[in-house]
Amino acid sequence: MLKLFHILGSKIIRFIEEAGRIVLLLFQTIRWAVRPPYAVRDILRQMEQVGVNSMPVVLITATFTGMVLALQSYTGFKRFNAESLVGTVVALSMTRELGPVLTGLMVSGRVGASMAAELGTMRVTEQIDALLTLATNPVKYLIVPRFIAALIVLPVLTVIADIVGIAGGYFIGVNLLGANPTVYIKRTKEYLEMDDIYGGLLKAAVFGIIIALIGCYQGFYTKGGAEGVGIATTRAVVLSSMLILISNYFITAFLF
Repeated sequence: MLKLFHILGSKIIRFIEEAGRIVLLLFQTIRWAVRPPYAVRDILRQMEQVGVNSMPVVLITATFTGMVLALQSYTGFKRFNAESLVGTVVALSMTRELGPVLTGLMVSGRVGASMAAELGTMRVTEQIDALLTLATNPVKYLIVPRFIAALIVLPVLTVIADIVGIAGGYFIGVNLLGANPTVYIKRTKEYLEMDDIYGGLLKAAVFGIIIALIGCYQGFYTKGGAEGVGIATTRAVVLSSMLILISNYFITAFLF
């Protein structure tokens, strides 16, 4: 019994310590992000890495999500003679939930792992220590550009995912299921509000912060050589994905 309490207590203490380091890293990142000079070139490079290079996987995911959502909604609503609401369900689901969440998860798997691997490799090869010897703050030089890029790019990717997902649902609803295109568009405009879009964009911004912060944290504090880099990469993807889903619930409960 004492051994069980010892194991449980050590896990809790380790969790609190790690959560504290993440919060401190967030405060340091925000502090250095607002202080000049601003590394615009590095930020643009990271925006390309986070946004442009993630575009294919986001587009494919959003397209087929909208198409499947239209199929499932039509099948269910047909039992209640409510097929005209398929467009509304697709639009609301994409803008409020599926657009930001799926975009966050896809970017987390691709970019969060990349950030952790890059910074982890720099840590185990002592490149971060070399920055300190050159009087260069590693948070300002390495983490801030990734943080700002993810914060800006995730809402943009979410808007694109929303548009593509709604278009995919429209294509299936009109061309495959025989829905009236005029009614489809009318119902979508009638029930979709700007607050739904703004709420999804807020979620996307929070998810961008989570992805950048967790990916950079796991890489920045990597230990144990090449094996440690692999562990940090895996933990970055798992932890950021879990935090995206958890924060999504609380943001939804607060906004809607």
